[in-house]
Amino acid sequence: MKKDSQKKTPNKWVVFMNIPIQMGVIIFAFSYLGIWLDEKYTDSSIFTIVLSLLSVFIALYNV
Repeated sequence: MKKDSQKKTPNKWVVFMNIPIQMGVIIFAFSYLGIWLDEKYTDSSIFTIVLSLLSVFIALYNV
């Protein structure tokens, strides 16, 4: 019976590997969106800077 309960609990490494992947996806998506908006609407990199910083705060809050 002890083996059945051990199979149901996820490995701690699997849980902790989800955190950097999730943070990376959020930061990449917002940075990519900022680059796209800068290329489309402005000559400066204001959207990239603002969205990159915002993505870091969202990723840290989400974790």
